[in-house]
Amino acid sequence: MTSSGVSPLISVDELAAALSGPRPPVLLDVRWQLGGPPGAGEYAAGHLPGAHYLDLDTELAAPPGPAGRHPLPDPGVLGAALRRAGVSSGRPVVVYDAGPAMSAARAWWLLRWAGHDGVRVLDGGLAAWRAAGLPESVERPADGAGDFVPVPGSLPTVDADGAAELARKGVLLDARAGERYRGEVEPIDPRAGHVPGAVSAPTTENVAADGTFRPREELAARFAALGADGSAPLGVYCGSGVTAAHELLAMESAGITGAVLYPGSWSEWSGDPARPAATGELPG
Repeated sequence: MTSSGVSPLISVDELAAALSGPRPPVLLDVRWQLGGPPGAGEYAAGHLPGAHYLDLDTELAAPPGPAGRHPLPDPGVLGAALRRAGVSSGRPVVVYDAGPAMSAARAWWLLRWAGHDGVRVLDGGLAAWRAAGLPESVERPADGAGDFVPVPGSLPTVDADGAAELARKGVLLDARAGERYRGEVEPIDPRAGHVPGAVSAPTTENVAADGTFRPREELAARFAALGADGSAPLGVYCGSGVTAAHELLAMESAGITGAVLYPGSWSEWSGDPARPAATGELPG
């Protein structure tokens, strides 16, 4: 399906204007990197004025286990974190990371999965904000008094069986780097390779050199070439359900809606020895 509604992305200029307006959005800093230190240290060194920090590993995901490295969070934990950051049902939210929105996309998708319909992602992240010469702060704002209560399941998901069916009967995109899809390397999960039938669609191809998303028309053409043309059911997975959200964000910014996330992703699939793994360039 396609949509012509409000873009899920917000530019630096649009955000700066919104922050000075009568109804400024709640700002969430969700900086994170795979295998790196928590983003709290970077947040403390400088962030958008008024932004609250959320930890992807502990607040935007449940503990790792059989369901993968970043299972969907406990709604109570997620809700408490969001309310502490001032998130309310009737107030817009803007999420950002260092750029190019890999972890911010996870927060965007999660809030919508939890029932919040006013969430956007800062295009280009903190890098774009800094490139525009806009101010930062080292002050941590006081805890907010948000009223948002998550309603899980407001966006669809699939489990491993559902992902396998999508790969057979629809289109299942693998958002990881090409070398991981092909099975040439596997730095973190139990086995190398990909879900048989899945199509390689690295998220790095969603963005330009400066970390901002490619134009709507280019993204639409990219996904159409991958089979995401509205003619078949569509799903996305990655390593642990983080960068797959980036793929969903890119598709929605291109006007493509209706794709579903496989939250367990390869970290769950590859941990089950009964699940087959394909390698090489082809879906398998």
